[in-house]
Order: sequence, then C-alpha cells, then structure tokens
Amino acid sequence: MYVEQIMSREVDTATEDMKISHVSRLMKEKGRRYLPVVDKDQRLIGMFGRKQLLQAEPSAITTLSVGEVNYLTSKVTVGQLMKRDPLSCPPGTLIETAGKMIREAKVACLPVVKDGRVVGIVSETDILDFFLDITGSTLPHSTRIAVRVPHRVRELANFLNVISDGGARIASVVSPLAESEKNQRIVIVRYLEGDHDAINSKLQTLGYELVTEDAS
Repeated sequence: MYVEQIMSREVDTATEDMKISHVSRLMKEKGRRYLPVVDKDQRLIGMFGRKQLLQAEPSAITTLSVGEVNYLTSKVTVGQLMKRDPLSCPPGTLIETAGKMIREAKVACLPVVKDGRVVGIVSETDILDFFLDITGSTLPHSTRIAVRVPHRVRELANFLNVISDGGARIASVVSPLAESEKNQRIVIVRYLEGDHDAINSKLQTLGYELVTEDAS
C-alpha cells in the first residue's frame, strides 16, 4: 500500500510571512502539531511545528510585560523560524518506507508532495493506525494466536491450512524473521469464526508450540 491511501488530504498550511500570533491561533483552533509552509503556488518551502512555536515564546523568567511580549511576538514571522527544505515524500511512497523515513529522521510527519505542491500529510499516527489495521488488532470477535513454526519450505502454508480446515477465516498473518531463531519463526495469526479450542488441539497434536492465545 502507498502513502496516498492513508494520508490526510485536508491540510492546513502557513505562509512564511504569517505572524507567529496568527499561526499559533490556527494551530490551536485546528488541533495541528505542525503546518507545511507553502509559497503562493502551494509549493512546499518549509515546516512549522510546536518546536518552532516554543522558540518564539518568552522565557518564564522574562522581565518583559505582557504587552511587550505580545508586541515582540507579533513581529516574528513563520519564515524566521520555520525548518527549511523539510523531508517529504511523493504519494506513491510505500507506507513502510515512509515509516522508516519518519523513524530515521525523528520527525512527526511527512508532507506529501506531487509536482512540488502539497497534496497531503502523513503522520506517525497514520502509520501506526495502518499497522494496527494490517495486524487485525481492531477486529472485534476475533482470535489471535502466536505459534512457533519450523522455518522450512511449506511449513507456513501447512500451518495456515490447519486453521482454515478448522472452519476459520484468516484475517491477518504476521511472521517476522529473527536472526536469533534461524530454525524457527513465530507466526501471529488473527482469525474469525472457527472453533479455537479444536484448532488449538489439532495444532498441538501436530507438534506446533502455541505461544499465546487471545480470543476477543
């Protein structure tokens, strides 16, 4: 799947000549932690977030009056504090690639850019929601099991066939490979319907090690 399938398309933006007082109100009203900064053609030129907003706020030990503080902050613009040349991605970026970019760059979001223009934004929350979805963890009335399976050809297919033969509909399968366990792999399956007691009994009879089970 691609970023364009999970990104937020309704994007609030700022311009570099916007005053900090204005952008602060906008972020609070819209509940935004960050705003792409665009030029008159909606082309991305920067990012402005809470970190930059805090830079504009006076220290708690300032001797300035409220009126003086408000006057000074009313003169500061987004362009003076924004992060220039921000990391971004095109709509066709794989979701896992966007996740790696966010993790490695330690940023909260990526503007999604097409032909230089901002068409969306994908956040760490969007990516987390995606991974929760593909693991089936949001499915009601489902059963999750984790089983150790020999890491050999066709073993994964054989294991899944046991669950299907038990009358279950498989919703998701996750099976990361760990270097520390070259001869085995843990397969995490969430399925719907089926008799989980009978399925567990059959798996154990066949020699599979049941690690965890959760029926909800």
